[in-house]
Amino acid sequence: MSESIEPNRPERDDSPNREEAALSQSEESPQRWVRTPPIDIYETEEGLVLCADLPGVSAENLDLQVQDNRLTLFGRVDMPNDRLESLVHQEYHQGDFLRSFILSDDVDHERISAKLTDGVLEVRLPRVPRSQPRKISIQAD
Repeated sequence: MSESIEPNRPERDDSPNREEAALSQSEESPQRWVRTPPIDIYETEEGLVLCADLPGVSAENLDLQVQDNRLTLFGRVDMPNDRLESLVHQEYHQGDFLRSFILSDDVDHERISAKLTDGVLEVRLPRVPRSQPRKISIQAD
């Protein structure tokens, strides 16, 4: 039996010529890119494993939280401003990563764990242990 984990965003077009990022801005802050990171989800005997590609995001700039069966991932990429070179062409932008999922009731929220290695976030979503059948004794009068 497989659990239901549904992204709360529509599928995106991953074609290389399509700009995947949306631009966000407010009057007080400079423009920042908000991207939807690519995510793979695997099913194991213990539950689900979510792998997110987050290039340039450090553990200090990453927030992962679960509330009301919603898993939310937020990461920030800050580019160093100490480069002496003059930028000629840019494809990698400073900005934010945001992704949110609705978790099934089978996920044990207390045992969710995460690890960031070389720009890849691995989130383990273990299943809630199933109760084992037990024999109920019957008392006679």
